[in-house]
Amino acid sequence: MTNSAAIRAYWDAAAPAFDDEPDHGLRQDRTREAWSTCHSSWLPPGPANVLDVGCGTGSLSLLPAGAGHRVTGVDLAPRMAEQARAKLAAAGLDGRFLVGDAAAPPTGDDMFDIVLSRHLVCTLSDPQSALRQWVARLRPGGTLVLVEGRWREAGQSGVPYVAGADTLPWHRGIGADDLTAAVSPLVTHLRVEDLSGHADLWGGTVTDERYALIAGA
Repeated sequence: MTNSAAIRAYWDAAAPAFDDEPDHGLRQDRTREAWSTCHSSWLPPGPANVLDVGCGTGSLSLLPAGAGHRVTGVDLAPRMAEQARAKLAAAGLDGRFLVGDAAAPPTGDDMFDIVLSRHLVCTLSDPQSALRQWVARLRPGGTLVLVEGRWREAGQSGVPYVAGADTLPWHRGIGADDLTAAVSPLVTHLRVEDLSGHADLWGGTVTDERYALIAGA
């Protein structure tokens, strides 16, 4: 079993250097523009309420906020949420960032047009429950966007990042076919976009499976 306090401590400690990864900080113009292009195709053109679960330092929250959407981010690690608040404030953008379990977002009765998650399900003890929670927070006609993959490097070191992480159901990531099977009963339709060949998204060429699953409630 994983310990939520240990997970929180790990990501709090990782927060100061988190944005150093090209696809985390989106500091390079071409990387930021590549993600912005993806968001433009996944999100509606008009202002929408967006829930970014496992928002980290807010780099992906910044994109819909900059496009005029109303963004709420949730992260277990307080330092991640703090950096996300500061990032949007520095850009002159509004955003609400909550500290809490992204698998069961502490958003009360709020409903959203978009629920966005990137590279999160592999960290969850009950990802199937999280998927149900996220879909339940979508308004009718809303969209669930999951950016996921099967990580080439996952588990290669043989040492989990926190004790018990190697026992999580999807700790090595999850392939598109398996995630499609998990999400399909919860939604009315979905599609999968291959992202592996888009080097600009990742700051370089990748050799593992990466994709976006876009589903309609």
